[in-house]
Amino acid sequence: MKLRIASAIAIGAAVLGIFGWPLANCPPLGVVSLATGQISLVLAAILIIVAFLTGLAAYFICSPFGSEIGVIAVPAGLAVWSIRSANMSALIRQNSTLAQRQEIFTTLSFEPLFWLAVVAAGFAGVFIGGKIRQKNHIKRNKKTSAEKNIYLNAIIAVIASAVIAQLCIGILAQDIKTIDSQIGVILTQPAVGQIALAVMVAFGLAGFVAKKFLKISYLWPTIATTALTAVAISTHLKEDILQRLIEHYPPQFFSSAVLSILPIQMVAFGSLGAIIGYWLAVRYDWWHENICQK
Repeated sequence: MKLRIASAIAIGAAVLGIFGWPLANCPPLGVVSLATGQISLVLAAILIIVAFLTGLAAYFICSPFGSEIGVIAVPAGLAVWSIRSANMSALIRQNSTLAQRQEIFTTLSFEPLFWLAVVAAGFAGVFIGGKIRQKNHIKRNKKTSAEKNIYLNAIIAVIASAVIAQLCIGILAQDIKTIDSQIGVILTQPAVGQIALAVMVAFGLAGFVAKKFLKISYLWPTIATTALTAVAISTHLKEDILQRLIEHYPPQFFSSAVLSILPIQMVAFGSLGAIIGYWLAVRYDWWHENICQK
């Protein structure tokens, strides 16, 4: 099992993270983001196709546990991009005026949806791989009331995951902080390693809670990775706050820890954390039923 997990991570890191790096069209020390305009529509389409094929390959290589393990391949590949990219402060430094930063943050509000689409393409590749391999088609029974509750639990999971992640990232992704008389607490740009740890732990906890208490998969905490950036921008970057940051602080300062994290970092590390948290909950339930109760 450990070898298969390592294989899935290696596939994603190699195919998407290394050989697929030219699709990011990122200059040395540049930022991987749609806000830079470097990823064209053609490159975006190719990236989604490569993500699908990566997930498909991961399924068969990790067989017979491809459905369980193959899903980590594409998030692992995007995690490599996240590590190779410059941080958010580099993007802010390139856009010094109020109008430029407002335009940048408007794009960043919706950008997580694109990276989620890339992750979803990888998940779809795993799903199609399972359909190709599946020989016996089992007829689905009529939905029970318990199955219908999944939809309600899914909504709860997305909201709860966003709240849990917001709190955890606010604690774990802090670097040097200071107090501004008008804004309140402002924080400096954390290192990429700290971002990776904070986001993975945050969504790992969310994935664990979703499985343990709501009995649903990592898909819903993964979807929640798209919400944090938009919410943080709408609540912590009103025009007067943004203007004060421009006038009094260098680009390394942010009014929220979430704002110091690029969308690709949030989705890549967040989806990895959600998957890990889900399987930790599965492992915990098995341990509790088979070890503790004997």
